[in-house]
Amino acid sequence: MNEQIIMQLGRDTLAVTAMLTAPLLLVAVVVGLLVSVVQTVTSVQEQTLTFVVKVGAVLITLALLMPWMLQTICQYTATLLTNLAKLSM
Repeated sequence: MNEQIIMQLGRDTLAVTAMLTAPLLLVAVVVGLLVSVVQTVTSVQEQTLTFVVKVGAVLITLALLMPWMLQTICQYTATLLTNLAKLSM
């Protein structure tokens, strides 16, 4: 296995990881920003409110996107295992 193949595997792995985590991070950021704006406008400074709402939104997003995430991981793993014989040469 040469360095170019290892770099390509690392690049592909990071791309799949970023693709899978981006929706969850985006939801967390948007919900956190919205809750912060609402807290500022209403002068409610409860720290747990932001945390609970963010966790709930991320869990709902995770539940909705789980089939797509599993399909993506399975496709990547199948491709990796299929090409494993080529990579070891």
